Amino acid sequence: MAGRIAELMEARLGVRGATLAEKLRRGGRLLPRRVRREAEYMARCAEQARAPHLEMQLDHDRIADAYDACVRYLKPLGAGARRRAILLDMMTGIAAAIVVTLALVVTVLVWRGYL
Repeated sequence: MAGRIAELMEARLGVRGATLAEKLRRGGRLLPRRVRREAEYMARCAEQARAPHLEMQLDHDRIADAYDACVRYLKPLGAGARRRAILLDMMTGIAAAIVVTLALVVTVLVWRGYL
C-alpha cells in the first residue's frame, strides 16, 4: 500500500524519491495536513512491516483508512477535469498578459502626457 501511495505522489505531485518516507520529506508540504498525516502513518507502518515481530502490532483497519484517504486525494484527475484545468491555465495566462499590456499602455500614455 505504501508503494502505491508513493507511485501516486510521484505521478500527481512530481515528487521523486526511493521510499514513501523520502517522498514525504521532499514534497509533503504539497499535501493537505490530514492527507500528509495519513501518509506519514503509512510510511511508519511500512517501516514497521519490515520486521516480522513488529508487523503483528500494526492496526490493519487504521492502515486501510489511511490508504483510502491518501488514494482519494492523490487519484488522477479524469480527462474532462484535466482539459478544464489546462483551459483555465491558458485563460489565466492570456488574461494576465492583457492586464500587463494595458497597464504598460496607460503608463506610456500618462508619461507622454496624453492622459
